[in-house]
Amino acid sequence: MLRFNLLRHPHRRLVLLALCLTAGCAGYRSGSRSLYAPDVATIFVPMVESDSFRRDLGERLTEALVKEIELKTPYKVINSPNADSVLEVRLRSDRRSVQAEDQFDNPRVFTGELRAEVTWLNRRRLPLGPVQVLPLPEGFTGTALPTSAIGVGQSTPLIPESGQTVASQQQLAIARLAEQIVGVMEEPW
Repeated sequence: MLRFNLLRHPHRRLVLLALCLTAGCAGYRSGSRSLYAPDVATIFVPMVESDSFRRDLGERLTEALVKEIELKTPYKVINSPNADSVLEVRLRSDRRSVQAEDQFDNPRVFTGELRAEVTWLNRRRLPLGPVQVLPLPEGFTGTALPTSAIGVGQSTPLIPESGQTVASQQQLAIARLAEQIVGVMEEPW
């Protein structure tokens, strides 16, 4: 008799329905947390190593990465190698090429390109991100080598006539590269 009295009140029905629905969803993740690894709470981002001869690119990319991780992921960036995971990035190339010239062969539009190698490892030094297979160079025998490093790149235009500077073009490329690296940290579907 008591059971039927509980169901007669509309508010109690809603509470009972909500309890039933949420009880079945205990193991599911929703929202942006479902895009990222559930066993990672903290991440360590060491200073980005740069093979470029341009100054401060590694430092600027490290700063952009930390900001992007804090902004778009549920992870907390800490300054300790004892974090749940380590995101290692190496800036492999920084190139600028001419895309358009005027009638006197003066360069008018450039394209700047940044390429980085990203490795995301957990505390046991196992890769968290997707593993790529890199082919061996010609002349070697054997099979392709699996690696946990992921190559990402970003190219941005530089148009000096529009008032754009090399520094602003580089900062735009760094910001976009940081977005791509954080995008790599999402779990594959």
